[in-house]
Amino acid sequence: MPPRTNDHAPESGRDPGPTGLTGLTGATEPTAPPDAGPARPGTGGESDTSPENQADTEAGAKAEADTEAWAEADTRAGADTGAGADTGAAEPAVRTFSPGVRVAALRRFSAVARRSRGAHLTVCAALLAVAMTAGAVAVGSGRDGARAGADAAPAAGTLAACVLAGGDLDAGIRALQSHLRSQPRDFAGWAGLGLAYVEQARTKGDPSRYPQADRAFDRSLGLEPGNEPALAGRAALAAARHDFSGALEYADRALRQNPYSERALSSRIDALVELGRYDEASDAADTADSRRPGVPVFTRYAYVRELRGDVRTAREVLERALNGASAPTDVAYVATALGQLAWNQGDYETALTHFARALAADEEYLPALEGRARAQAASGDRAGAIGTLERVVARSPLPGPLVALGELYEARGADGDRTKAADQYALVDAQASLARAGGVNADLDTALAAADHGDPEAALRAARAEWARRHSVHTADALAWALHRSGRSEEALPYALRATATGYRNAAFLHHRGMIERATGHDADARRSLTAALELNPGFSPLGARAARAALEDLEAAR
Repeated sequence: MPPRTNDHAPESGRDPGPTGLTGLTGATEPTAPPDAGPARPGTGGESDTSPENQADTEAGAKAEADTEAWAEADTRAGADTGAGADTGAAEPAVRTFSPGVRVAALRRFSAVARRSRGAHLTVCAALLAVAMTAGAVAVGSGRDGARAGADAAPAAGTLAACVLAGGDLDAGIRALQSHLRSQPRDFAGWAGLGLAYVEQARTKGDPSRYPQADRAFDRSLGLEPGNEPALAGRAALAAARHDFSGALEYADRALRQNPYSERALSSRIDALVELGRYDEASDAADTADSRRPGVPVFTRYAYVRELRGDVRTAREVLERALNGASAPTDVAYVATALGQLAWNQGDYETALTHFARALAADEEYLPALEGRARAQAASGDRAGAIGTLERVVARSPLPGPLVALGELYEARGADGDRTKAADQYALVDAQASLARAGGVNADLDTALAAADHGDPEAALRAARAEWARRHSVHTADALAWALHRSGRSEEALPYALRATATGYRNAAFLHHRGMIERATGHDADARRSLTAALELNPGFSPLGARAARAALEDLEAAR
């Protein structure tokens, strides 16, 4: 299974109890009172004049200067849906595309990309991103909104919280846009709209929404430099784009404004985890739990413990979070996290039970569907797994499920399956190009997919680029495998050892390490690593598990 991130985590959660995880952590910092607000610099109406906020002002001023052009284009594009009519001012307009339309466009792009590579691929990706976002930039003019400013923040904040808490996200975005048409100088409303776009991009696998979020945050910061909702939103956006250094910077800035910002606390944990700074991530999780215990913090706390090999605590924390969850979005997310944890340990029956609970809460929750498919495949239900994954990629063709579906086609080996598998792997390249057009760093996805199903040298370039940015266990594993697949196994071995050094129990990592150890002549170590991989999670990958068994048989025969 690909790296588990919080890309589908609920943006706000409910506190499952009066206290956090103090019984597990020993944390003593008091929890924020219910009405804890931002700890703003200065007093009264003073503004923050730090260099960062001056930069925000300049960026926001540019965004406001560009607003009229954006809004004019949006109004024209939205004319066929009734947007922008008879308002007296340019209205924010949104034009969404169904999953089927997005996937069809992606498949057309993939077919073109296979025939024409190189620079043309980048141009096609950019054009595809433009085509898929035509008329979708929702930015309103601020000319008539002088009467609405900070006074509107509480209402907009409540509206944004409702939008992100669950329900129909598209309808919620339309409600925020309607609010901003009447109060275009509401900085909190723009921050909420930006966060809603981030959530829409992540839940629908549509990175074309990220530039829209960018502009909404620019507008918010231009209206109120250094405001915490926009800074926390920028942290979430940076994390979603895999700019984890940027996410950490924005989270720290938001926390200087409001130490109890749940979103900033959560993004800070995400950033430290993905940067490979696990001791700091553990401290950040303890701090977040003491300040804002709830589903978003609990799930991140559990993942930090899992990465350190403490599966028991991770399970206990997730079970506590699930027991306290009430909203369907929270139930679906936490139950899926429990399912993924069980699957990683080879407990497929328990995993399927958790995924079933997640899907009972939200029958279209894609991470739960993907998890169920992997558990079905590992349990021997290949037909069920293929059907489930086909349903997933039809709605959201992301690299993880595309590779998993391609490998299942290869493992089945029916007529036409090789071509079907190749189509899935080609779509990974197309999706990565589209992600880059939306400002997402897709090097890790590229490295993982290309090492096994593409160009190993391209995988190595992507893995080296990712390692230059962050030193997580996942990037160490990706670099090790890309080096091995490129014929550089001696160079790969230290990275494979580093990937397994934290205690994280991951069968794919152990498989990669065992194959690299075998290639470098460390046969006894290879036997131990490959055996451990298959004992931990014998169905970790349709092709990887088969390769691990074959290698282990060869090693045993050579003894």
